[in-house]
Amino acid sequence: MNIRQPIHSDHAKQLDTAGIREQFLIEDMFQPDAINLTYSHIDRIIVGGAVPTASALALQGGKELGVDFFLERRELGVINIGHPGIITVDGVEYEIGTRQALYVGKGAKDVQFSSVSAESPARFYINSAPAHQTYPTRKIGVEDASVETLGSPENCNVRTINKYLHPSVLPTCQLSMGLTELAPGSLWNTMPCHTHERRMEVYLYFNIQADNLVFHYMGEPQETRHIVVRNEQAVISPSWSIHSGVGTAAYTFIWSMVGENQTFHDMDHVKMSDLK
Repeated sequence: MNIRQPIHSDHAKQLDTAGIREQFLIEDMFQPDAINLTYSHIDRIIVGGAVPTASALALQGGKELGVDFFLERRELGVINIGHPGIITVDGVEYEIGTRQALYVGKGAKDVQFSSVSAESPARFYINSAPAHQTYPTRKIGVEDASVETLGSPENCNVRTINKYLHPSVLPTCQLSMGLTELAPGSLWNTMPCHTHERRMEVYLYFNIQADNLVFHYMGEPQETRHIVVRNEQAVISPSWSIHSGVGTAAYTFIWSMVGENQTFHDMDHVKMSDLK
């Protein structure tokens, strides 16, 4: 498990390109026959990818968690961005298709990931946060999501937000997750931008075609930086940072948040004239 330490905004200002990428960018999450996890000490979120092929992959705790099993004191959210797969939770199988999600509550002891076809594997995107209460495990399909469409063609930011792990859909302790898809011809997400001191966020960018990329903007509003992001890479966004992106073509991203509340529109908006 890769460990990332918290970083102060004053420190982030001093980083060069390599330093920014080392601190905030997560690469190579999706590797065949492996679960690759990154533990961020920013609100103790864990993010990663699982790509099972011929055999199932078990989610295991370790020294980094200091518990007997992974979800002893945590909850879990998973969205499949690959081919159909199966997540088995304490012996119960959940078939998870493309862009479907599963929430697993605190206390589940045995979580395993497998693919329906080894030749066309699932690609499970994993998020986990500390939990104080157990809520029921539940599968969430696209039809179950809370949907919101924002933006306009003239601003190149028409996007559909599918809220999967959200209070309007199901209860969780603190973890929120959703999938945002940009319309063809739209390039911008979350612009005008915002921060939220009460929550941190992680963006997983995917569905980025070959020879395209996304410029993810971060930093304090008057001290912005950018990270060049390619397909199936994620960015850790501290609460003091904006989180916005523009692509060379339309793309999709999964956002996940943990922190003080789950109020989606609890944001500190930043005026375009204040950005530097």
